[in-house]
Amino acid sequence: MDNTALILVIIGALNWGAIGLFGIDLVGLLFGGQGALISRIIFTVVGLAGLWSITLLFKDKVPMHK
Repeated sequence: MDNTALILVIIGALNWGAIGLFGIDLVGLLFGGQGALISRIIFTVVGLAGLWSITLLFKDKVPMHK
């Protein structure tokens, strides 16, 4: 679940970057505009992934063994 949430957060961040840099909402462009049902579902899922990712800040970190 953590990796899925992280991937969705990255997609959301790239979309926000495209909006900030180029004024292009990639999700809206690909799925019929910001108000389209599928776009709104994607925005909602990405938002939920962002909320889930907050939990990653508080998880115990396990050092990698070499």
